[in-house]
Amino acid sequence: MKTIKIALLGTQHDYKDGIVPRIIAQLGYQIRWVQVHECDLLIYGAFYSARKAHAWLPKPLRALAGNLEQKLKDSLNTRSHAPVSVFHTCENKRPDMVATDFAITFDLGPAKPNQLRLPYWMELVDWSHEGIVGNTNPRYGELLSLTRLGQALGDDFLKRPQVASMITSHLLEPRRTLLAATQRAIPVEGYGPYFDSSIKNHHQSYFVKKAVLQKYAFNLCPENSLYPGYYTEKIPESFQSGALPLGWTDTNVCADFNPKAFINLEPMAHLDYAPLTQILNSEPDLRQFCDQPLLLKKPSLDPAKQFIAEILRQAST
Repeated sequence: MKTIKIALLGTQHDYKDGIVPRIIAQLGYQIRWVQVHECDLLIYGAFYSARKAHAWLPKPLRALAGNLEQKLKDSLNTRSHAPVSVFHTCENKRPDMVATDFAITFDLGPAKPNQLRLPYWMELVDWSHEGIVGNTNPRYGELLSLTRLGQALGDDFLKRPQVASMITSHLLEPRRTLLAATQRAIPVEGYGPYFDSSIKNHHQSYFVKKAVLQKYAFNLCPENSLYPGYYTEKIPESFQSGALPLGWTDTNVCADFNPKAFINLEPMAHLDYAPLTQILNSEPDLRQFCDQPLLLKKPSLDPAKQFIAEILRQAST
């Protein structure tokens, strides 16, 4: 087994337990987590900010400090040349946020050889049928099942209390407006740090999302922002729980999910979300969702494995 030395800058706290390290292991590499000056592969995350590191300096000196820092890293690097760099984002960030050799992002668009689209919801899937094990989804309580997401939603949500849940840490717009629009149609019960000040953050909640969502007919689960390809775990977690998702996402979502399997509030904005009240209070309208699966095609990690294999090849030379 080969050894690959990897350093992380600005990745989420649980990155080492995520899907990319699991793929690297399946490809026959043992990961050795090291400091930047020792690494073969340097992974930047969405929370990396070169500007933040030098924010205490006067603006004219920040660029100089960054250049000096990079020269120092290069001089300390034990490799004969610079490490291969990858930008891998779990947030709605563009591939050019950090200048790297490769990028793993949400973005749809023209295929580029050094960019891979791997939306965050796919990182939370049970990939054991492809030999990938060990990734987790602790906030929801279980990994996403491709089998369940490929089945019809069913009518169980019609038998539940006709109430929506909302799990959130904030009500920044458009969440506040979307909550108000939903409350005009049906009751909404809130969970998470915004609604319970005793919760420090969503990683330290007193509940798992699956247990909450299974009690409700609907789940208000807007994305944090809009961008073609930016689709997270929110809609599939709701669907897997049997709660009809009330999403807010861009219309290119059909690239991943069946748009007939959930209610998308985004196209209703110019109507002040008025159609939502009609839909949520009409059983015939709601029954149209019963026979719809969320996934119309089964995704695979094969493209990701091939992409990461090439990164490792270059980082090992």
